[in-house]
Amino acid sequence: MRNKYIENFEKAQTAAKNIPDFRAGDTVNLAVTIKEGDKSRIQAYEGVCIAKRGQGTGQTITVRKIGANGVGIERIFPLYSDSIAEIKVIRRGRVRRAKLFYLRALAGKKARIKELRRK
Repeated sequence: MRNKYIENFEKAQTAAKNIPDFRAGDTVNLAVTIKEGDKSRIQAYEGVCIAKRGQGTGQTITVRKIGANGVGIERIFPLYSDSIAEIKVIRRGRVRRAKLFYLRALAGKKARIKELRRK
């Protein structure tokens, strides 16, 4: 049971941010704001969303991408953070689970996710 005042406050916070509808298995492109000293820039981070957790303003997503030399890199992003400027869904994945932690043990072609076909 959540406090109704907290729910109203979170509703006002989440209404300002435009978040597309996506789930685990989807490939997403995040525009992340990086601050270096007094300068800031936007850097793209593209990977497969392997988990969504939490509720309200405390919601987070875990995004996994394959870096140099085939090394997997995972980052956890707060969904309603000011550091995320934009989220784009690149492709929809067809998966049967909500958490795709098994992808950590797979490499190469076995780690691929089939694309969801819309009818």
